[in-house]
Amino acid sequence: MLVVVLCNAGCDQVSKAVVRDRIDYRQVIEVLGDTFVLTKVENTGAFLSLGVAWPEPVRWVALFALPMLILGYGLYIMFSARYISYPMAFGLAFAIGGGFGNMYDRLVFGSVTDFMHLDFGFARTGIFNVADLSITVGVMLIFSAMLRRKRARHRISGEK
Repeated sequence: MLVVVLCNAGCDQVSKAVVRDRIDYRQVIEVLGDTFVLTKVENTGAFLSLGVAWPEPVRWVALFALPMLILGYGLYIMFSARYISYPMAFGLAFAIGGGFGNMYDRLVFGSVTDFMHLDFGFARTGIFNVADLSITVGVMLIFSAMLRRKRARHRISGEK
């Protein structure tokens, strides 16, 4: 699972390095017309710039200290649990890898490089990065594993 964590963080950092090197700020590169666009921005907040205007001590706790504790706890669970399903382990590994990718940016660059945008007409994303994708996939795997486990318990106990 450590390899999965490192691959997620590594892919994130490689993609961000390429973007930092080859794309100008606010430059728009259409990959699939207006549906998938690359554009480089630096985000000093969290998801969708949440926390940008917070006082510095609050931002440090909310955007660095607390996430580092959560990532550390996730690693602890991943490696110390007596039994952990593969979907749960992979979910944790994806989420932790993505989290470390973004935390590395915050620590080294003072902001997180975001560069992908999806627009399906009826639904649009904010600008995000590979770490955000890893975190999203990880959370979906974790919830899926939790739902399967809950359903299995209900089947065993005969509950509805």
